[in-house]
Amino acid sequence: MKIETKAVHAGDRKKSSVAIPVTTPIYTAASYIYEEVDTLDKVFGREIPGDSYARYENPTNRALEELLTSLENGASALACASGMTAIQFALTTALIDRRKHIVAANALYGATIRMLQSIFEPLGVETTWVDISDFAAVEKAIAENKPGCVLMETISNPLLRVGDMQRIADLARAAGAALVVDNTFATPVMVRPLELGAHLVVHSLTKYLSGHGDVLGGAVISDESHAESLRALSRTSGPVLGPFESYLTMRGIKTFPLRFERQCQNACRVAQWLAAQPGIARVYYPADPKHPDAEVIRKQFPENCFGAMISFELKDAAQPEVFCFMDKLKLVVRATSLGDVHTMVLYPTMASHRDVSPKQRQRMGIGDNLLRLSVGIESTDDIIDDLAQAIA
Repeated sequence: MKIETKAVHAGDRKKSSVAIPVTTPIYTAASYIYEEVDTLDKVFGREIPGDSYARYENPTNRALEELLTSLENGASALACASGMTAIQFALTTALIDRRKHIVAANALYGATIRMLQSIFEPLGVETTWVDISDFAAVEKAIAENKPGCVLMETISNPLLRVGDMQRIADLARAAGAALVVDNTFATPVMVRPLELGAHLVVHSLTKYLSGHGDVLGGAVISDESHAESLRALSRTSGPVLGPFESYLTMRGIKTFPLRFERQCQNACRVAQWLAAQPGIARVYYPADPKHPDAEVIRKQFPENCFGAMISFELKDAAQPEVFCFMDKLKLVVRATSLGDVHTMVLYPTMASHRDVSPKQRQRMGIGDNLLRLSVGIESTDDIIDDLAQAIA
């Protein structure tokens, strides 16, 4: 079944009475009862399927998790209260019975870097940073450090680098490590990391999957070998997403493939336009034939599908000039997120990578003139007109 069809049908229309609802209802109950206590006992013991307590499972959440599992072709999924909660649970699941050492891409979302440094490191988990696009460097880091986990983003935030996931997955498996992939930027339309050998996939549901700026949520999709550990950890710690957010996410996913296709098309045109502007010093976009990871991009992504994220540098600009440019924007939304139906601009130094030290940002290549653009579904003429008047 194609992803466009899965997005519309998976998870829905479960029989709960004589009538079958066409969309999954919002179940708000905190606990559940049965005609016989023996049945509840078996549900608690996981001898039979069923609901007992909302921290364990919720029918609305379960429908969303079934949908997410289908989209990523996984074995199981966990809907979480935020994308960062999802990353934390994916990493914790990966390290439960493995060496407490992570080989991580040196180009990641700023909050992920902060989590590794301020949460995992004090708990005794070491992190070795590596250029995930340099396969030889990744191979060396894994061989020397023998990590329990390798962490990467499908498309790095914000400079849009792309590592060779299948080869990295082979290295991780050979070393007995779990590969955790944040697939938020690419989405399962572009790539499904579990099919390339990853063990756990993470999404910020806030972004492309829900797509309308009205949900805060995250998800972990696992392979068969990690499904039980992930669920057991969840039942104890309770990172669960609320049923209202699960419902909104399912509603958003129904149009997600259509939205994402339009966003990718728009981004290609906007990136080409930006590259031709004298006020723009550099454009970062995976469709660029001179992209340093062009060979991997051709191999890993569908033809003519490069994502809807663009980063670009304003020529001869520092923070004051960047703020001036952003203040001039009238259509493009100046907000801290991505993947919405409307086009959004973010200043990494101020927002996504604010908690990363200036020296580390410099090593990552994030300058004070860098902006990140999440392209929406509007007319590209209107997006370009707004960018043009702000650059002028």
